[in-house]
Amino acid sequence: MTLKDFLSKNDRFASNSGCVLNEIREGYACAELLVTSEHLNAGGVCQGGVYFTLADIALAAVMNSHEGTTFGIENNIMFLHSANVGDKLTAEATEVYNHHKIPYVEVRISNQFGELCCVVTGLAYRKSIKMPVDGLM
Repeated sequence: MTLKDFLSKNDRFASNSGCVLNEIREGYACAELLVTSEHLNAGGVCQGGVYFTLADIALAAVMNSHEGTTFGIENNIMFLHSANVGDKLTAEATEVYNHHKIPYVEVRISNQFGELCCVVTGLAYRKSIKMPVDGLM
C-alpha cells in the first residue's frame, strides 16, 4: 500500500469531507476539494475547519513522505480570502525544513483562479517507527 492509499483510506474525516490527495513527492504534496453547500458556515462562505482539514491531509502527506511516522504538534492558520460553493480549493504543502525529529511545513490553499485563500504552517514530531507503506504514490 502506498502512502497516498494509506492516508486516503485511513484519514476518514478528510476523505468524508471531500479531500482528495492528488500528488505526493518527498517534501511536497497536493490535495484538492470542491466546496459544496455542506462546507459553508453561517455567513455563507467556506467554514474554516474545511480549510484546516484540506491543509491537514496535505501536511500529513508531506510530513510522512520520509521514513518515520510523523504526527502534527502545532499548526497556525491564516484566512485570507473566502471560498464559495463551486470553488475548487487546491492545497500545496511544501516542506520548509526537514528536521529529523521536528519538520516544518507550509501549506498554501488557493482557489481555481489562483487567489490565495489560506496559509497554514505546521510543526510535527517524527517517531522512529516506519510508516506501513511501500512508496509514496
